Amino acid sequence: MASLSSFIGCSCPSGVFRAPINGGKVRACLSVDVQGPSSTKLQTGKLGCSSEEVIESERKLFVGTYARAPVVFSSGKGCKLYDLEGREYLDMAAGIAVNALGHGDPDWLQAVTEQANTVTHVSNLFHSIPQVELAKRLVAKSFADRVFFTNSGTEANEAAIKFARKFQRFSHPDAKESPPFEFIAFSNCFHGRTMGALALTSKEHYRAPFEPVMPGVTFLPYGDIEAAKNLILKGKIAAVFVEPIQGEGGIFSATKEFLLSLRNACDEAGTLLVFDEIQCGLGRSGHLWAHEAYGVYPDIMTLAKPLAGGLPVGAVLVTERIAAAINYGDHGSTFAGSPLVCNAAVAVVDKISDPEFLLSVSRKGEYMKNLLKRKLGENPHVKEVRGQGLIIGIELDVSASPLVDACRNSGLLILTAGQGNVVRLVPPLIITEQELEHAANVLLDCIPVLG
Repeated sequence: MASLSSFIGCSCPSGVFRAPINGGKVRACLSVDVQGPSSTKLQTGKLGCSSEEVIESERKLFVGTYARAPVVFSSGKGCKLYDLEGREYLDMAAGIAVNALGHGDPDWLQAVTEQANTVTHVSNLFHSIPQVELAKRLVAKSFADRVFFTNSGTEANEAAIKFARKFQRFSHPDAKESPPFEFIAFSNCFHGRTMGALALTSKEHYRAPFEPVMPGVTFLPYGDIEAAKNLILKGKIAAVFVEPIQGEGGIFSATKEFLLSLRNACDEAGTLLVFDEIQCGLGRSGHLWAHEAYGVYPDIMTLAKPLAGGLPVGAVLVTERIAAAINYGDHGSTFAGSPLVCNAAVAVVDKISDPEFLLSVSRKGEYMKNLLKRKLGENPHVKEVRGQGLIIGIELDVSASPLVDACRNSGLLILTAGQGNVVRLVPPLIITEQELEHAANVLLDCIPVLG
């Protein structure tokens, strides 16, 4: 089989010349040149191959599940990324809220390198020191008593679904009828793309091509206390899945009254409360766990994205009474919680859980929201700036896609959320105020692209 480099017809070196996009200056973005400013584009011969060649090869090789931006990144450092042509980008996307420590954090690199030189994978048929060390930290710093590791967020939610079903069966051993097996999720929620988690995801266009998905899921309006309470108290709900801060759904924060009412109703009915903190947890909100801001605690919490700083890992945190219902063989994974990813995650958790670090996230989040309100608040297309910590949304009255493209063309990476009308900012948690101000200035210069 031919190598990728021979297929492309070039050889890509590991190093890359780094050039700030447009000489490090922000340019007006009334029109978008997705190839970037021609004044800074380097000769492809200096690099061995171009982004265009890589992208064209991908079209011939990959299943077409992604609508990727026309950029090929070759390196990163801190909050900056660099493409094959050497252009520099300020990363306010962080790999979709994954790279909490940015790119190339020295402590993370040391943890990964040392573990890679020792042992990377043994499977869950054997014990692992890094896995135990990570579990100790997650238990010590949360409501939980026990941990189950997965490879991703959607896998964490799949495990939570199974654990909830098993707990209800365990708790109703003599029931003449089936124990509670249904689930509640909420409008604008996103819990994953595998079949169980997909059934809990509210957007119909995600589910429709794969119907029938798992039955027994009811979607209620996010924040509707009475609707949730009434359905929970009917006694048929195994678990309620809720994001304390919705990310994909548009950066909506729950109220304390809503989460507390869910907690009380679940306690009364014997229903489990599951907090999905895959995007909003692990420091993103300015608290280690987003639910800490509300003083309301779940029975189960699912984690993933930033946990291993860019390596694939997820976790399901549960109380002792949930764990008591789970037996050998009830669930499992070949790769989950390998020594390599767990050692990386230990480095991430140790750094993020520091109180001073969390305080800095909270302060920078307030700084950024105030900047955005001041700079963008008068624009007629901007409806609201919202969020907590460094998960921030800018709701528009039009599609955000032209703004995303324009910002990328000026060296700023941002995301969309909601119905495509929300700009989502989830930068590395190490970002500086100077970098945040630069991001706000790029947004200000590019927002005229909306008309």
